[in-house]
Amino acid sequence: MNDAPTPQGSGQQLRAAAARALLPVIDAKGSLAALDDGGVAPRDRALFRALCYGVCRALPRLEALAEELLRSPFKARDRDVQALLLVGIYQLLYLRIPAHAAVGETAGAARLLGKAWATRVLNGCLRRLQREQSALQAKVDRDPCVALLHPAWLLKALRQAWPDDWREIAIANNTPGPMTLRINRRRVSREVYRERLLESGLESRPCEFAPDGLTLATPCDVKALPGFADGDVSVQDEAAQLAVELLGPALAPRPGARVLDACCAPGGKTAHLLEAFDIDLTALDNDAQRLTRVTDTLDRLGLTARIEHADASQLEGWETDCFDAILLDAPCSGSGVIRRHPDIKRLRRAEDIAALATLQGRLLDRLWQTLTPGGTLVYATCSVFPEENAEQIKAFLARTADARVTTPDKVAWGRPAGDGRQLLPREAGHDGFFYARLEKSRS
Repeated sequence: MNDAPTPQGSGQQLRAAAARALLPVIDAKGSLAALDDGGVAPRDRALFRALCYGVCRALPRLEALAEELLRSPFKARDRDVQALLLVGIYQLLYLRIPAHAAVGETAGAARLLGKAWATRVLNGCLRRLQREQSALQAKVDRDPCVALLHPAWLLKALRQAWPDDWREIAIANNTPGPMTLRINRRRVSREVYRERLLESGLESRPCEFAPDGLTLATPCDVKALPGFADGDVSVQDEAAQLAVELLGPALAPRPGARVLDACCAPGGKTAHLLEAFDIDLTALDNDAQRLTRVTDTLDRLGLTARIEHADASQLEGWETDCFDAILLDAPCSGSGVIRRHPDIKRLRRAEDIAALATLQGRLLDRLWQTLTPGGTLVYATCSVFPEENAEQIKAFLARTADARVTTPDKVAWGRPAGDGRQLLPREAGHDGFFYARLEKSRS
């Protein structure tokens, strides 16, 4: 990053705000989804978000270094000072901020937390890190969990699932994902929009697998995207765009097909389905607040769907055989999108995977009842764990006599994974995703 130090006073406020925002995440009581930069000066918001996301991304190393630098841990009531120390360490190791500003303004920010006594402690720790940075990092990085910035359970799970790829997955998880766009094919072609981006000073390249996708060379504010407000383009990862490609054969020749997008929030796939096909779509989610994002997205794009607030694992009173196609983008561990949601590394636990797999099974069983004979269901997760993916589909097929696999095997993306296809996160490429396509027999 090329962040310059902010004006005197503003820099301390920024760092204190970052420490306050990070505290619930570090204590596993909140997530970055609740990150609010409204109290930060507009000129500081990019750096504020960079600090919060960056600290979460590098947390195992930052905490190991903090332990080396402190004579004794902070008391429980001073966890905000601990968060501030992590913010300071992150700046020195990862950001192009002058060291004197990183140290001085971080230490000074303790006063804004009401803990002026901590100024000397923070200053001493960060000065020592400046002097001994190489030696201290070499020491803590002997632990592979620290070196690869992953908690032990997660690194173990990746290694078990992908013995030949686990290290590359971890490295990809630690690299911020690129900004990928989805062109609204109802309004503009990818080639034409790419020219419009270039005219606005934004370079891009076509996605390798998603025909509506463009990846920007450098991320930007969505307000800088030509036609964004008018619905010409949306932000969506390449892997997520492939859901439409899988449902295409079931929908392209069937105008008016009845389609259910279950677990639809925040609405990216909902919108993509409506951009691609003339269908009667129901968008369902159990989170009323997140459904407002779906409505906002559809309004911006000029699209219409039936919005339902309900639990897709229950759907009491819903008739059977009522949808021609279903997209089940199931709740999952998010292990394929850690680079976009680095707080997952702190918030997720090993025992969560079994509970999520149980929920995914319930969703499959209940939604299958609403699928018409001959209909298609696409199961998707942004996970890389077999328990949520290949093993989930294998178990479903074993208990569901009228289900057959139609997942394509002659596609360029992903790799075979049981009866589905698995995409692993790629540096500068797509996120980690799993897809399986199933058809309900007619007899």
